[in-house]
Amino acid sequence: MPRIKSIKIFLVTMMFSLTTILSGWSSAVLASSSLTSDFNQLNATQIVSDMGAGWNLGNQLEANSNGVPSETAWGNPTVTQALIQKVKAAGFKTIRIPVSYLNKIGNAPNYTIDASWLSRIKGVVDYAYSQGLYVIINIHGDGYTSVSGSWLLCNSNDQTTIKAKYQKVWQQIANQFINYDEHLIFESMNEEFDGTYGTPNTTYYSNINAYNQIFVDTVRQTGGNNSARWLLIPGWNTNIDYTAGNYGFVLPTDNYRSSTIPSSEKRIMISAHYYSPWDFCGDQSGTITQWGATATNSSKKSTWGQEDYLNSEFQSMYNKFVAQGYPVVIGEYGAVDKTSADSTNNTYRAAFAKAVCSTAKKYKSVPVYWDNGYNGQYGFGLFNRSTYAITQQGIINAIMSGINS
Repeated sequence: MPRIKSIKIFLVTMMFSLTTILSGWSSAVLASSSLTSDFNQLNATQIVSDMGAGWNLGNQLEANSNGVPSETAWGNPTVTQALIQKVKAAGFKTIRIPVSYLNKIGNAPNYTIDASWLSRIKGVVDYAYSQGLYVIINIHGDGYTSVSGSWLLCNSNDQTTIKAKYQKVWQQIANQFINYDEHLIFESMNEEFDGTYGTPNTTYYSNINAYNQIFVDTVRQTGGNNSARWLLIPGWNTNIDYTAGNYGFVLPTDNYRSSTIPSSEKRIMISAHYYSPWDFCGDQSGTITQWGATATNSSKKSTWGQEDYLNSEFQSMYNKFVAQGYPVVIGEYGAVDKTSADSTNNTYRAAFAKAVCSTAKKYKSVPVYWDNGYNGQYGFGLFNRSTYAITQQGIINAIMSGINS
């Protein structure tokens, strides 16, 4: 009897072990097969290197008129494949496409996105994706307190409705692009904050953290390539100090990601914008027109925000995130055209762009230049979007020099 019992125990144990092995093998196969064959799992170092220097298709798909998105609402022409090809030919490897949804979203409980708008977004994405470029798409103007029809408001009292709507919108976007390979990156939102500059409100910041968590969970749970693609998230107003500093930013968990991702690797990136010093980069008084160590007129140069400040800001993001395996994307940077006030201004705009890119390269981050399509006084444009002509070759050269330094 003891021997028979021991044989039975042995057989039961073997059957259990075999079932466990087959079950584990089956799960692995299923998880693996959920990714398309062309999906490459790039680690943090690889994807940052591949993304190179980026360019924003600004003031297009995030443009709107009275809360209704329209790519021509802010004066830019309809986006074309030829424009994107010109951007690629100039040396850019990544294109960020800001997108607003606003009144193109239907009513509760489904919050259905207008089919024609979603189709147009896909068409513009395909212009870049088909060229082998990395593409970043986000929810852009929906979180601006200054935009008509905005709803993704961290300071709103009705967070339950906002979160339900946000989840449904990202679910639809994610499913639209589920089979796109690693060249497509989703960014949860843009410059999300309560519209008040200064120290973040901790309650509102917790709402932003909640949005980021909903975004990651929702995208991952759609499955397919979305279970393994890189996802990009911002902190408070994509501000470096308020993201890297002790102000309340919380990294989301990534519990629903593909089992094919090595446990030691991340699939989340951190978004930040850089327009410092603002009196050089964005202020339209025209007073501050020079930047950096080569400036020749101290009265035209800001008293802060020079090379040392740039280095310390990017280093703080490196220490907080990159060193832990989370790449950083400087999703916007640039300086407006003030040549009407100082004929040497473009020299310093180029110097600034080169410094941003070389410092980003130093700290293993991706710099993405903000181009709003406007050329001339206070414009950020590098290209004429109607003729596809390059309007700021010097700045483009500086960007490529910096990223290849």
